[in-house]
Amino acid sequence: MERFAPLLLIALAAGLAFALCLALRPLMMRYALARPNARSSHRTPTPQGGGIAVLAGAFLALGLALALIPMEASARQGLILVMAAAALLALVGAWDDIRPLSPALRLPLQVLCVGIVVFYAAPEVRLLPETLPLWAERGLALIAGVWFVNLVNFMDGIDWITLAGLVPLSGAIALAAGYGIVDPATGLLAAALLGGLIGFAPFNKPVARIFLGDVGALPLGLLGAYLLYRLAGSGALTAALILPLYHVMDSTITLFRRLGRGEKVWQAHRSHFYQQATDNGFEIVEIVAQVALLNLCLIGLATISIALPGLWAQLACLLAALMLTGLLLRRFSRKQARP
Repeated sequence: MERFAPLLLIALAAGLAFALCLALRPLMMRYALARPNARSSHRTPTPQGGGIAVLAGAFLALGLALALIPMEASARQGLILVMAAAALLALVGAWDDIRPLSPALRLPLQVLCVGIVVFYAAPEVRLLPETLPLWAERGLALIAGVWFVNLVNFMDGIDWITLAGLVPLSGAIALAAGYGIVDPATGLLAAALLGGLIGFAPFNKPVARIFLGDVGALPLGLLGAYLLYRLAGSGALTAALILPLYHVMDSTITLFRRLGRGEKVWQAHRSHFYQQATDNGFEIVEIVAQVALLNLCLIGLATISIALPGLWAQLACLLAALMLTGLLLRRFSRKQARP
């Protein structure tokens, strides 16, 4: 039974998320419509809040797994804390969806949720114990976690783009657990997240019938960050850097460009490379397909980096990942020639 638990968990989470999307969509249509503006990629009012279904489907399935599958108390407690932090962040996102929060309030709440994960859900994780003292490593992990939460939210600007990033990531880490690279509890969380995203996917395909909303994007960023943190803590730091590289590079380069132009970086915009691609003649399905294909290549490079632990192999894999990602960003930033 335990051998097939991840597959059953994926199926259950997907079914629950799908059913919840069906049930909640009329309510979202009434109370949570995202209306298009000059910075939007959609043209018609679309309900947002699909992240509620993703999280609820994933967490209900994971809760059942926690009740039925034996595991160490520390692993069980870690998962409960991660779910609690993600639920709290979902509340912050829901509040922001309904009545936008000021950055001065939103950021401390995000730091609190990421801090729960870094300091309490994964206290045993060390990434560079021989290089950095514990306080410095924890501080960097906190900053990276808050940035990942925000970048997933920033990148959730066209249909399926978040799924193109998080489905390969969660699937890869669920598979890594099957091979003993990460612990089984992390594998269960990855499987539950994968299932929730799959259940939501039919409603978010272009043209989307439901958006994730901040209620979904923020906690999904936290869950993705936690999965990567666990992967890095298993000794696969290079793999953890490679897997999310498209989302990280697109959002980080865009952030620094906007800072350089003196823009208010917390305000909505259309400067991301994937947004430039829509203006440059790419169809949304083309953009998402190319991001997903890149992420599959990144999974391959991450796998090689785990199989070949030597320094030069690690550097070669990371360099190849950076080059592939850079090529796609460059492609998106240029006008698409049409016959």
